[in-house]
Amino acid sequence: MGHSRTDVVATALGVLDRYGLADLTMRRLGAELDVRASALYHHFPDKQHLLAAVADEILARRTPLPADLPWRDRVSAACRSLRDALLAWTDGAEVVATVQAYGLGADAAYGDLRAALDGAGLDDELAHTAARTLLHLVLGHTTAEQTHLQAVAAGALPDDPRLQPDFDLSVALVVDGVGARAPGRRR
Repeated sequence: MGHSRTDVVATALGVLDRYGLADLTMRRLGAELDVRASALYHHFPDKQHLLAAVADEILARRTPLPADLPWRDRVSAACRSLRDALLAWTDGAEVVATVQAYGLGADAAYGDLRAALDGAGLDDELAHTAARTLLHLVLGHTTAEQTHLQAVAAGALPDDPRLQPDFDLSVALVVDGVGARAPGRRR
């Protein structure tokens, strides 16, 4: 029996979560699906496009944002929602960052952050840069957090709870900087 593209992505998410990005290979994925790795190329031209579909699925599972919040609160909520979605999967941040770097997708994260900045009164160029800055902050912070959590789980490091609490403060610092650039603010 053949597998659908949805089956392949769901299985890839399972492999990612159990083994991490380094071990998400076409060969391992084929073995999980009981097909030859070459059969996967029916659905995806290469591993990068598979990772793009996996990244999009990770992002599809983030919490929707309330529309009635002031822009600062929407930005903070968008960052937390993205972080939570990335943390739900082993190496989730690395997958999304990789796909972003390849320019193959995972655009929903940027889109959420860009939309959350509506109401700040920024011109398009500054809103674009602010959204990209926030995206890089979330991806970088979450990658560091996931790496730390994996090292703790492997017994290589003692648990250190400092990483999570400073996420919100880090976002607040960037949001304050964006607010300082908003029209009507003194510089």
